[in-house]
Amino acid sequence: MAVSTKQGLLESAYRSGEFPVQSRPEERQAAEARQKAYPYRFPRDRRQLGGKFSVQQNAEILSRFFYFERRLAQALGSWTLSIPDFEVKLETGRHIFYHADAAHQLRERLTEQEMTLPKVDAYRNEEIDRFIEEMLSAADAPELLVGVHQVAGRALDLAYAHHCDLTDPITDAPTIRILRRIRMDYEPMLEWAEQAIEAYIEGGVDESRLSVWRWHLQRLLASIGGVTGTEERAEQPSPLRSAARPYERGTVPLRDSRFTTFRHTGDYDAADGEPRFERGSYESFRLHFIRTQRDEVDAIEAFGTFLWDIRFKDFDAEYALARITWDEARHTEIGHRTMQAMGYNPFELPNRLTSSTCRGEMTGDNAAFAMAEINLFGEVSILKTINGLHDSAKLANDILLAHDSDYIRADERTHVRKGRHILSVMTDLGSRDLERRTRELFTECLVSLGAVSAETLSLMQDGILSREEIEQLVGE
Repeated sequence: MAVSTKQGLLESAYRSGEFPVQSRPEERQAAEARQKAYPYRFPRDRRQLGGKFSVQQNAEILSRFFYFERRLAQALGSWTLSIPDFEVKLETGRHIFYHADAAHQLRERLTEQEMTLPKVDAYRNEEIDRFIEEMLSAADAPELLVGVHQVAGRALDLAYAHHCDLTDPITDAPTIRILRRIRMDYEPMLEWAEQAIEAYIEGGVDESRLSVWRWHLQRLLASIGGVTGTEERAEQPSPLRSAARPYERGTVPLRDSRFTTFRHTGDYDAADGEPRFERGSYESFRLHFIRTQRDEVDAIEAFGTFLWDIRFKDFDAEYALARITWDEARHTEIGHRTMQAMGYNPFELPNRLTSSTCRGEMTGDNAAFAMAEINLFGEVSILKTINGLHDSAKLANDILLAHDSDYIRADERTHVRKGRHILSVMTDLGSRDLERRTRELFTECLVSLGAVSAETLSLMQDGILSREEIEQLVGE
């Protein structure tokens, strides 16, 4: 018997009095007397039993919500290299985690709706995939924001609100709480997107082009029954960009026109032409550290692309990568704002693209080596030096840098720990083989960029850079 039929019979039986009440008058009168004598008048709970969904129906809808959120986190990760605009790249790093965290919360709720984690993680939906693939085929960052936020984001936010209204507010209270918490992230995310798209239009992006793309994706979403799959279906728009050319993530790190960039070296002093401060001085060390934090815009790109490259291999690894991506976005903000607090215009200091250039082209099996470089070399390198920097900042009464380094140190320790599981998902190589192959690949890349000369390389053991040399040249 269908669940809906059972519900109908129960409601009919309740209304017809098939299940009579056996209330005793003396007990009811005594209860009413106790109630009247009770001195406290607490707020009345206005919720009523009754909702549209059974547990099974609820789980079917939540599975689609989960899958949409998981796919949006992956999708944004794939675009991190190809977004040139600094503020948009930063916000994207934050939004990757917002969507991954929404998926994480929905995933946990689904395990309470009689689904196992393997079953939740194995959920796939070809119609949602078709929508995501088309959304990813955006021509540029403005079109990406239109698809992710003005189409998918708005539709999800509205679906969450409707689900809260339709489900049972008492029996399904945990679902309502989760959806309301997710919507707390959606509110500032969608508002930021509106303002960002307005900024693009005011800056010269053709508004009609964005409108055409918005309408195209809205029709595509309608053709799959909307977010829940239950809405009336429209005809699928044609043609689809993704049908003519399947989506592939970018490999080249982009920066907007406010930046000057360099990739021929990992040394800020060499890139600047001459040192800004005496080498080895606290002032030099201080500025170098803050510049590396601002330049962790490349780490947003790295962890975002890793998330895309390992998609569907392991949800916990995806979730860890999403959180690290958000952390790297915060580190970039820390560096940018600290430069301002130090008296610099952050865009006057050239941006280092060396490491991001090397990592960007590492896809497929090679993605593990890019992850190893940033986790085993870059983050470990920071941990080797940050304690000394923090202590020096405190001795110098450099309150700003002491504050920054304290939080960054805690983040990096967490990243190194989480990185072990991520690497285990990305490769079966042992630590020694993984390190050596990573060194080989990054040596080749740095030579091709001119950051290391062939003559210098000939003097090195085995003709490849040591771990320490890569830490110094690339870092994080």
